[in-house]
Amino acid sequence: MSRFYEMNVEITGFDPKQTAEIEEAIGEEWEWEPEDQNSVIHATGQSDLCGGESAEEFAERVSKAAWEANGGFCKVNIRATDLENLPSEKHELSEDYYKRIMAKETA
Repeated sequence: MSRFYEMNVEITGFDPKQTAEIEEAIGEEWEWEPEDQNSVIHATGQSDLCGGESAEEFAERVSKAAWEANGGFCKVNIRATDLENLPSEKHELSEDYYKRIMAKETA
């Protein structure tokens, strides 16, 4: 199971008076620097999940911190990217393919 993630959070619908409290609360939960942009809090950071925590459990933990700091519900959108298990493609060409390509080069 991968442990190294990039987490992106976007928080909307919060009490503007609680912006600093929300930013501080979620800043204690992950290695990122939250910032407020036009009534939307954004934060991005890369780190390891610890103690067997899943991305879903992480999302619950950060959402709860934001809700407590807000004094009620606000929308918390978290995108978790598993940096150790990104999509990839593997290409290994056969010797027959090599011969076909190289024959084109000499023709």
